[in-house]
Amino acid sequence: LLPVTNPDPVKLSDLVGYKRQQQEVLDNTQALANGAKAANILLYGDAGTGKSATVKAVANELRDEGIRLIELNKSSLHLLPGLLDELAGQPLKFILFIDDLSFRENDDDFAALKAVLEGSASTRSRNTVIYATSNRRHIVKETFQAREGDEIHRQDTMQETVSLSERFGLRVYFEKPDKALYLQIVDSLAKREGIREKDLVKLAEQFALRKAGRSARAAIQLVDQLAAKDKGGETEC
Repeated sequence: LLPVTNPDPVKLSDLVGYKRQQQEVLDNTQALANGAKAANILLYGDAGTGKSATVKAVANELRDEGIRLIELNKSSLHLLPGLLDELAGQPLKFILFIDDLSFRENDDDFAALKAVLEGSASTRSRNTVIYATSNRRHIVKETFQAREGDEIHRQDTMQETVSLSERFGLRVYFEKPDKALYLQIVDSLAKREGIREKDLVKLAEQFALRKAGRSARAAIQLVDQLAAKDKGGETEC
């Protein structure tokens, strides 16, 4: 385990929209902090909707209550059983965070995570949970080739692709923001930065078109560019 030198200081108050989703994650993590049984969570949905930011913000929110965040790369998932054993005796509570999770067929790390989530010989300690984010609910990337064969083969393949996501006790969906929410995010971030732009709505919609859709990430990027412009920098807007 290595410490993060410059951890992301994001707070729940910094995030605009998606309050229901944030509350679900916060409530579950509060249960962990209180020593109650908490669920593993899969946060899934469209890219740029704040899934990772939500996990980090919740961890920051409950830091004084003993919550700590440990981020794992997908390539390190085979280390999970040993890590869980090491953390079991610690007084702190841990979120094991796996960002942008996806697998291909016959991926060894798929089996490792699947066993830890449910079905392994050991019992997960009450001081750890696994939070994973993914742009896909069915985390295994299924190919057309995998669909070939008889009906029994196809059903087996489909069951395998959904089995991992079903092992998370809580699944929280982050949908792409509609126009109203997207503009609300842009407006809130612009006010926070002290930006006064009379054509903000027009700029926001044009920026979303260039980014192939509305998202919280696009809103942040637009406001960052406008802030840079106000300070005399260059911008694409």
